[in-house]
Amino acid sequence: MELQDKQVVKVESILQAFHQLKDVVVHTPLQRNEVLSKRYNAEIFLKREDLQHVRSFKIRGAYYKILSIEDKARQNSVVCASAGNHAQGLAYACSELKIFGTIFMPKTTPKQKVNQVRMFGGEFVDIRLEGDTFDDSAISALAFCEEKKAEFIHPFDDYEIISGQGTVGVEILNDAEATVDVVIASVGGGGLISGVASYFKGVSPKTTIIGVEPSGAASMAEAIKQGHPVALESIDKFVDGAAVKCAGVLTHAIASRTVDQIVAVDEGKVCTTILEMYNQHAIVVEPAGALPIAVLDDLKDSINGKHVVAIISGGNNDISRMQEIKEKSLLYEGYLHYFLVKFPQRAGALRQFLHDVLGPDDDITTFEYTKKNNKESGPALIGIELHDPSDYPSLVERLESNGFDFKEVNTDSLLFELLV
Repeated sequence: MELQDKQVVKVESILQAFHQLKDVVVHTPLQRNEVLSKRYNAEIFLKREDLQHVRSFKIRGAYYKILSIEDKARQNSVVCASAGNHAQGLAYACSELKIFGTIFMPKTTPKQKVNQVRMFGGEFVDIRLEGDTFDDSAISALAFCEEKKAEFIHPFDDYEIISGQGTVGVEILNDAEATVDVVIASVGGGGLISGVASYFKGVSPKTTIIGVEPSGAASMAEAIKQGHPVALESIDKFVDGAAVKCAGVLTHAIASRTVDQIVAVDEGKVCTTILEMYNQHAIVVEPAGALPIAVLDDLKDSINGKHVVAIISGGNNDISRMQEIKEKSLLYEGYLHYFLVKFPQRAGALRQFLHDVLGPDDDITTFEYTKKNNKESGPALIGIELHDPSDYPSLVERLESNGFDFKEVNTDSLLFELLV
């Protein structure tokens, strides 16, 4: 099939994938969320792909792709590059079908995801950690694939992969008890949004499809803006499941025709959402899985009174990242601020700072001080967590009125990265 023919994924192809996968994957629940529905004055339903076998939707595309080339896969083995979830889906498929696979993952992949791949794949997978991003891993995987004449299983830019991911849309419409007005899905390379949008535009064309990217890796929005995929010079790798430098050729072609809106969300907002989903709803979401919930604030006017489905694409969140997630959330919400303060090297300077500068309900989270011999002042890195973000201007005013020489670290990205 030529690329031009593949630029529209047919409903029949997605239904065929659904039929072949229905006894393989979990038909995940579509759950109404009371708290979110009240907050946004809408009917908010969560499509819980975090409850999938491998805790993400990626098993759908990976399994279906291998089934579509099963004879070649058995003879030549399969290879993939993945930041984690596609790797887990492929590992699960390899183990179930007893087909050997080699999986390339970035060195920055959370340990929890690497361990999950080992668990799902067992003796049928070999894991290789290469490069700092998905794109680096993909280069190594393709070179290995060429050398070994193995079958490459792309994480998103493939017709069968997209068809498999589109089965999420089939389940949503099968389970929905009313017309679905809006579907919101995360966007990395674009496989999920392309598959779901293709199905909805064929069966429920009036449904609005909204894709959500992390602001530090908005490659699909840039591709649509430029009219073709372009590689971003750099990306923020925090939302690892959606941190892709360049959207796919096929997924861009499909998304540009079927997706109504692409929105970017700040990584800090994603962190706040992860914490809220856990604390308020007892749902563990990974950063990419939190994107469709994180964007609801930006969409509150347009979704008012509507029937909305947000796809929770995955729940593979490493608990060791929670401190980082909490800090990013506090920074984004304006609670946490870092300063470089020059303290006079005299008795009572720190006491003055605590008594006259720090608010009664504020907390010092970081204090790193270096005394300089034969100098009048010594620098200190201080992290302050405010009781209320609106107290920040008065904190700065007290620093100034008490004669402390200081620099705000939060506003200097280079200094922040160096010191924090």
